[in-house]
Amino acid sequence: MQFNILMRVALHVWRVMKIFDLRHSRLLLLLQTTTTTTTTINTLENQDGTIVLEEEIASAKSYLDDGFVFGLKGSGLERPRGRVATLVVEGDTLETQPYQLGIVSTTFALHMAFILTSLHTIFFAATSPIESSNIAMKLIEVMLIFVGSWWSADLGSGVLHWSVDNYGNGRTPVMGNIIAAFQGHHSAPWTITQRQFCNNVYKLCTPFGLAPILLTLATQSYTSHPLFTIYGAMFCSWEILSQEFHKWSHMPPKDCPWWVNSILQKSGVSIARKPHALHHIAPYDGNYCIVSGVNNPWLDNIGFFRLLEHIVYKINGIESNAWKLDPELRTRTLQGDYKKP
Repeated sequence: MQFNILMRVALHVWRVMKIFDLRHSRLLLLLQTTTTTTTTINTLENQDGTIVLEEEIASAKSYLDDGFVFGLKGSGLERPRGRVATLVVEGDTLETQPYQLGIVSTTFALHMAFILTSLHTIFFAATSPIESSNIAMKLIEVMLIFVGSWWSADLGSGVLHWSVDNYGNGRTPVMGNIIAAFQGHHSAPWTITQRQFCNNVYKLCTPFGLAPILLTLATQSYTSHPLFTIYGAMFCSWEILSQEFHKWSHMPPKDCPWWVNSILQKSGVSIARKPHALHHIAPYDGNYCIVSGVNNPWLDNIGFFRLLEHIVYKINGIESNAWKLDPELRTRTLQGDYKKP
């Protein structure tokens, strides 16, 4: 009973913080609604020899416009030289804001509470004494859940990264902020290295915080299905942390804590620098997984994301941004040639 009350109070705090974030996002959206226009005067000669002037008005696209693709001419974003931090979204900041701290802290606190409560259910809530063999088996199950959540979160991060890199823009409902962040990242990849932790990961608390937390509270799965609850909480936590792992892959070794270089990246727990650098080569068509990158080789070799793009195109006729940057990639994919050349 006390646990449920605590969860509801924490969730209420999370909602308040999220409402503030949504209002902040809408304000930024309003600030970005203007577009830059340029006027070009073309001189044309009619058949009768008269001269007319034709006025062409071209609008520079921003990340809020349909059809925006970083890397295309006239996209409105140019990649700066050197390790320069560039804020793509007007009003954005590199410093952690109080509402970001509140969202991230509450999200991780609730996921941790679910994990600890589920572990208590597994090991201590039995009506009869647990035999040593059962304890060993349950420990093995928990460890397999831990590794499985890490592996599947890497796969999930790749699917998410592919989708927001290739479809939608800053106006897309719910995911607009995440799409703007990922697509803008291609124009200023070093910006992420100067973001503080909560500022860097809080956007991912929308898909991997509110929905799974509400589902867990509604079903009380931490008592009825504790292993599944541990998996879900760990999966969501890995996904949120993937953005921090992503940040470390852009930072020089001297700027990272020693344990990031010597333990996490060296062991393959988090994505390393060289593997992720392969993603930042136009048309940005592979190496999407950013938890550990362990799934990148086989996904890219079989053309998994080309298959998804072909399916999306058949359903709604929308082309991926990677196709727009590389017409040959588009042609191969439409011909059913999904594998890397």
